[in-house]
Amino acid sequence: MPSNANKDRSAYRRRWRVTGPQQCHCCRQEAPFCWRCRCGFRICQRCMQENIWGMSCNAITWDCPDCGARNGLGNQ
Repeated sequence: MPSNANKDRSAYRRRWRVTGPQQCHCCRQEAPFCWRCRCGFRICQRCMQENIWGMSCNAITWDCPDCGARNGLGNQ
C-alpha cells in the first residue's frame, strides 16, 4: 500500500474522532464518553443506563429519540 493512502486513511480517522469531553443531550453535563447517533444526538453512559428500558428492546441496539435511527451498543 502506498504511503499516501496510509496518510489519507489516518487523516480520515482523525477527522471523525471526537476527543475530549462531550455534552450529553439528556442531562446537559459534560462526559468523557457519549453514545452518538448519526444525527448528532449524544447521550452519556449514566443516562443511557437509566433510559435503556425505553430506548432498546434487546440491549444490543438502541433507537435514537430524535431521529428514530437504530444504533449499536458495540456488543454485536
